[in-house]
Amino acid sequence: MNIEIARVIVDFGAVVLIWMVQLIVYPSFLYFSDKDLVKWHIPYTKRVTFIVAPIMFAQTGIIAFQIFTEFTWLHLVSSVICASLWLLTFFEAVPLHHKIDLNQDLNSTSKKLVEINKKRTALWTVLFIISLFQIIY
Repeated sequence: MNIEIARVIVDFGAVVLIWMVQLIVYPSFLYFSDKDLVKWHIPYTKRVTFIVAPIMFAQTGIIAFQIFTEFTWLHLVSSVICASLWLLTFFEAVPLHHKIDLNQDLNSTSKKLVEINKKRTALWTVLFIISLFQIIY
């Protein structure tokens, strides 16, 4: 399997996951009681990390490999998007998840998660389109 095919597979996994989170998981937080959300959220974040982390690391590794072995503008754009995703995840989404774990302002925090995740959803969608474009053309 070549690197472009591996990338489109990883990017597809990321885009499916992020759209499920955006349309199903995060909005569902608003339907939990505060007590149930906190109780459920802690194991949820631990479990989902086992899915999200390998995808993010694989994506980062593939994009880094691409940019260092064959520089193109699409690889550069992909690397900027990938870096932006890491920054959004760890400086915006993770702190909000931490607030939920601490039972702080749950309704507002859950709504902020949906809003911030719109950026991540858009960026992961663009990354998938770029990788798909690279194997088609």
